[in-house]
Amino acid sequence: MSVRANRVGEQMKKELSDIIGRKIKDPRIGFVTVTDVQVSGDLQQAKVYISVLGDEEQRENTLKGLAKAKGFIRTEVGQRIRLRKTPEIIFEWDESMEYGNRINTILHQLQNDNDVRGNQEEE
Repeated sequence: MSVRANRVGEQMKKELSDIIGRKIKDPRIGFVTVTDVQVSGDLQQAKVYISVLGDEEQRENTLKGLAKAKGFIRTEVGQRIRLRKTPEIIFEWDESMEYGNRINTILHQLQNDNDVRGNQEEE
C-alpha cells in the first residue's frame, strides 16, 4: 500500500469514528469502533474494519444501519477530506478482536489446567 493511501486511510479512520459516533442517529447502530481503514492504492475503495459491542444480532443490525447510511457517510467523508474522488466504503467485521479474545480464553484455560495438575501432584 502506498504512503498516500496509508495517510488517507488514517484520516478516514479518524473522520469515520467521528461521523458514526456523532452524526448518525440510526437506532440499529450500536457502539461501533472503527479499528482500521485499508485504502486501495488507487484510492477507489476503502475497507473499513469495525467492531461492535453486543451480540450477533446487534452486530447484524449495526451492519444493516451502516449499509443504509453509506451514502451519507461517504458524502461526509468527502466534505472533510479533500480528494478528487471519495473512495467507495466497504464495511467489514474486524475478526482480530474475536480471535484475540479466543486465544486469551484458551491461554486462561491452559493456565487453570496447569494449576489444577500442579495442585494434584503436590497432594
